[in-house]
Amino acid sequence: MENDIDRDETVWAPGTVKLEDIHRSGDQLVLFPTPSADPNDPLNWSTSRKMLNFTLVSFFVLWTFVQLDIGFTAWGPIQEELNFSVDILNAQAAVNYGGLAIGCIFFMPLVHKYGRRPIYIFSVALQFASCIWQAQTYTVGDLMGSGLISGIGGAISEIIVQITIADMFFVHQHATMNGWYVIGQSTGAFLGPVASGYIVVAQGWRWMWWWCVIFFGVTLICVIFLFEESKYIPVLNGREVTATEQVIGEPSNPYKDTEVTDSKGANEIATRVPSNINPDIKMKTYFQRMALVTTTDEALWPHFYQPIVALFTFPAVGYVAITYGSMLSLFAIMTSLQASYLIVPPYNFDAVGVGLMNVAPFVGGVLGFPFGGHLSDKSILWLSKRNGGIYEPEMRLWLALPIAVLTPAGILMFGLGIASGVHWALLAVGFGFYGFSLAAVSGIALSYLMDCYQDIIGDALVGVIFMRNIFSVIVLFVLTPWVNGMGMRDLHILVAVVAFVILLIPIPLLIWGKKARVATAASYRKMAANQLSHRTI
Repeated sequence: MENDIDRDETVWAPGTVKLEDIHRSGDQLVLFPTPSADPNDPLNWSTSRKMLNFTLVSFFVLWTFVQLDIGFTAWGPIQEELNFSVDILNAQAAVNYGGLAIGCIFFMPLVHKYGRRPIYIFSVALQFASCIWQAQTYTVGDLMGSGLISGIGGAISEIIVQITIADMFFVHQHATMNGWYVIGQSTGAFLGPVASGYIVVAQGWRWMWWWCVIFFGVTLICVIFLFEESKYIPVLNGREVTATEQVIGEPSNPYKDTEVTDSKGANEIATRVPSNINPDIKMKTYFQRMALVTTTDEALWPHFYQPIVALFTFPAVGYVAITYGSMLSLFAIMTSLQASYLIVPPYNFDAVGVGLMNVAPFVGGVLGFPFGGHLSDKSILWLSKRNGGIYEPEMRLWLALPIAVLTPAGILMFGLGIASGVHWALLAVGFGFYGFSLAAVSGIALSYLMDCYQDIIGDALVGVIFMRNIFSVIVLFVLTPWVNGMGMRDLHILVAVVAFVILLIPIPLLIWGKKARVATAASYRKMAANQLSHRTI
């Protein structure tokens, strides 16, 4: 690997950065992206401001995935009351994923043009409305329409969060923050059905949606009054804010109140150096920070086509799209099959039993969170130090390799277990293996993509999420005839083999990933130039 940080930019690969500065004592950590001297720069926010914003983001993510994933727990009562077939319910789930795919395409350009805050508000409001409609479902039209609006409303949650993380946090913190995002996602997706199962039995299936209405109402109020815009415009009152390199661990200035940390504490969330803040730049007022829109002259049109260009131009984007898409398609298969097969002999589960099966993947996800988050951030610091202080994004991919074994193992335990009618405990263990794999590989893959192409992360993720949801739409539409034609056992054997092959993609990236980043550097810089940013491209 090249260790000369000063070499020509045409050679230096996007995502390759200097993290450990071996020329200073104590193996100090270089902050990347480079914070400006502006106190309004989200990278310079205090710990409390960052944590408040990200807590609201996590709450938003949690309830988004609750409302996206609780529907299947009520399939039995819905079939009894409204006489909907399993095919209709699968079609509604597919329409929901279709809404997720469509929504991300149309919302993403607005995030860049008008800021994060208005899109968060609109997304919560749309999901609030969709839950009211779902609680009032009586016809197939209601079922499909509410599912579509639900998907469109929740679409942005899978993209805007990574943009918010890139706005506020440094490279050596990305995996940890993405891990917390995955925890919020897993809590909603896995524990939401547990709670909804009890609600369906105790209060009826419509009340699981009314509870969502209540919590989305609370979320909407919190976002409106507490969530700050994290889009940073580096010009304030006619003054251009310039970036200056900041290093954690430099000797403190006795004349300034300087917070310093060495690399041993590098993945603490609050890493920042306030001594370089320009005292002439005033902090924005509360009402300025809560402005409804933050508009720039940025063009909208490039953000409609750049996601597709990124998907087929950058191998890192293609890897994340295939990995993320396959893992979430597995979730769609497993939740649909358990909703269809666990309510009949030999299991005879009610809504509570179906919901409780999701405790297993949640526990797995909690265990997978530090593996793909904190441990990933720790590992890149160690590997960077061994590489002369230079960080390559592919360093994250070593931890993705064990997932290639764990995921197929979980699939086979779950699928072959249902096919053989074994005790539900084996199904739960297999589902738990899947939960661990999903949390771990999601954190690793998302952080890898952010580190490779931070300046186009929004457009890159639109391509990723679009492909992910297209995978799920196709799988759900063909799932019933697929099971009928191939059989439960052979279907899961095939899926396990495909998952194993897909999850080995990190191997060629570990070998040729940097060469691919060098080869596509010009395309990345051109695409990044379409976005207004003060960060280093």
